[in-house]
Order: sequence, then structure tokens, then C-alpha cells
Amino acid sequence: MMKSFTRIARASPRVKASASLSAAGRLSTAGSIRCASNASSGEPLKKTPLYDFHVANGAKMVPFAGYHMPVQYSSLSLADSHHFTRNHASLFDVSHMVQHIFKGPAAAAFLEKVTPSSWSNVAPMSGKLTTFLWPGTGGIVDDTIVTRIGEDEFYVVTNGACLDKDTKYIDEELGKFGGDVKWTRLDGSGLVALQGPQAAEILSEVLATDINLKEFYFGNTVQAELKLADGGKTHPVLISRGGYTGEDGFEISFNGKLYPALESTVKAVESLIKTAGPERLQMAGLGARDSLRLEAGMCLYGHDLDDTTTPVEAGLSWIISPERRKAGGFHGAEIILPQLTPKSKGGSGVERRRVGFVVQGAPAREGAEIQKDGQTIGTITSGVPSPTLGKNIAMGYIKDGQHKAGTEVDVVVRGRKRQAVVTKMPFTPAKYWKAPA
Repeated sequence: MMKSFTRIARASPRVKASASLSAAGRLSTAGSIRCASNASSGEPLKKTPLYDFHVANGAKMVPFAGYHMPVQYSSLSLADSHHFTRNHASLFDVSHMVQHIFKGPAAAAFLEKVTPSSWSNVAPMSGKLTTFLWPGTGGIVDDTIVTRIGEDEFYVVTNGACLDKDTKYIDEELGKFGGDVKWTRLDGSGLVALQGPQAAEILSEVLATDINLKEFYFGNTVQAELKLADGGKTHPVLISRGGYTGEDGFEISFNGKLYPALESTVKAVESLIKTAGPERLQMAGLGARDSLRLEAGMCLYGHDLDDTTTPVEAGLSWIISPERRKAGGFHGAEIILPQLTPKSKGGSGVERRRVGFVVQGAPAREGAEIQKDGQTIGTITSGVPSPTLGKNIAMGYIKDGQHKAGTEVDVVVRGRKRQAVVTKMPFTPAKYWKAPA
């Protein structure tokens, strides 16, 4: 693991980081699963705290985001693992994601400069999805989850495949910002996602801290300890309710900056597996994660989002807080805010929109052309056979005006036109545990 990284905006010298863009770089193929990897940098693949656990439990390992990561386990096929998550619960190693802390009196103001969301008024121990943005263009640098964990402290999770680019971006933006912000990257940390309808039941059985999970809602975060199989407890971990599958679930962070995350992550996972039993909980890999996230309408950076895409084009306008729509002040606001109003109503609108598709005959993969009356009007960015629906589903960008649900188009798959229809996302209903309206 790399050493911990800390940047103090008002005092530290610039950190020299690689400018290579890894998220949209080389693709390694594991069956039908396409994995963005930064292995092209020539650096050896890193290992998460659970690497030895994966290998010992029959995982097939592949390069992903610069790490050795499990794509599936010998105990279940990709489809079976997908169904198991939807019906019971699965545990995913997501330690390749990059965890950060931004702390200081100006931390909220800094985040409000580089994202279109409001942070000064966010309740403690709650978070939400947002995006880092490029100045001048409003393009998405990376999508991220930001959680306020203290009065002037924020916990941020970014994509592992964007490590080099994000490091350079944050360092440069802090240098230009100049406020009192300390940025620490939590290298060497562990992060696991417990997902599925039985996730809350399983977590409740290993909690060593009294938490009322019925009132612990989507987007909430708490510090807690977990019971271990040997009778001990973990160090304090950060538990957030949410996830990437569309199911109820939790992400559990093991801070490697403060604690021995290498050891504690493995012990906690072993405790979860032993407590739940194989009939309720199984390990799952990248294969099931990809099909689950696509059914849930979730984006994968470097595929469905990139530096040229604005939040409005990506169908993420909801991340732009109401007060930011009025005041602006964030990177790319001069581009993004006019896009919120269609051309017909005096705004600039957008030329393309991210939508879902159901494709007949064969699955459409990334790069497939979308056509209407023989004219190319878009491109597929992700596609898989949906285990839940028994249909081929996809996500992509289509010309504005052709984006309405029910619009019939053709998708060119291996040189052959396949009928497709624009479909609302998510493809399967979200089951997040949300507070009563």
C-alpha cells in the first residue's frame, strides 16, 4: 500500500502527481465484464486488505483500477451472485475506492467551489452524491460521495481508477483556493459494501454499538464498533447507509490512517460471513457489481461519465442544490446553469442526454452506435444482459428530443441493427431505506 497522503492548502508545497488519466484508459476483460484499470502506468498492481482472503475463498482475480480485484467466486456464477444479492445479501470489497478527509474552517467553501452541491448547511453525519467539476467547461472530473462527519470535516470517496487524475486535480484546486483546508488521503484503508434485503438484519447482529437501524436512513453515517468472531471488537469504523446496487445496504470504512486496517478489515469480514451463514451472505465480485449497478441505473466513471460530460447531460441535475442554482459560484456554473433551461424556454439546453435502453436480440456493449432512420444519434456507454429482467439492458447518450421513454431506435451490435427502446431508469425499483416523506 502507498503511504498516507496529506495536503495542507495554506502551507504545504504542491505535490507532484501523475497527470495520466486512468479511468478511461485500458480495459481488461474478464468474461463479459469490462474493467477500467490503471495498470497501463507500468506500476505493479496493488492489493486490498482482503486480497489473501479472496484467493483463499476461490476468487478469480483480475486487474481493476490498479488493484488485484475479485471478479467472481467459484461458489456462484455471475448470474447466481447477482440473484443472491437481490434476494439475500452480498459483501463486496470496494477497498480500491479512494477515501479522503477534508478538514478545516474553509472545507465546506472549498467543496462548494469544486462541486455544484451545498455543504455548509448539510446536517452532521449525512452525505450525498455529487461530482467534482472542471472550471470553464463543467465537465465531470469524477463522481463522488461526500459526507459531513464534523462541523468542519468531510469524508469523501472517489473512484480508484481516477486516483492520479483526482490527486492532481485536488492538489491544484487547493493551491488556487488558498483557504484553511487540510486534505488527507486515507491510503491503506479498507472499504466493504454489504448489500441486499438482509443486509440490515446481518449488520444488526455484529454491531457492538447500539444503533437503531430502523431510524438510520439512506445517506446517514455513524461511527460504531463491530463484534469479531474471537469475541473482541473492531476499532471504530464509519458505517454509511447506501450503495451501488439499488438494494438497501451499508458501506463500512476501516480507516488505515488511524488504525491497523489491514488486519481489522479481514477480521470484520470473517465475522460478518460467520455470523450470517452462507444461506444469508455470500462474497460477490466485480461481475455481479456491474450488472447490479446497471439495473439500478448507476454510472461507471470512464464509461457513462467523463471529463466532457456535464451533470445536466448525465441526468444528474438533481445534485445541483437549489441555492447553488441561484448563486452559482461553482466550477462550470456558467455552462451548467443555462443547460438546466431548455432552448425552447430561453436556455442553452443540452444536445444529448443519458438514458436507458432495452435492446432486442443481443446485448449492446460500450461504443455501439444508436441510430434513428439510418442516422447516428447516440452511443451506448454500458450494457449487460439483465439477470433480474431477463432482457438486454443498456445505458448511453442520445440526441436531445429522442430521449423520451418509449422512443424506438436501432442499436448496431456487431454490424447488425438491433431494435431498442428508450427506457426510464432505474430498470429495477430502488429499495433504499429512506426516511418517511
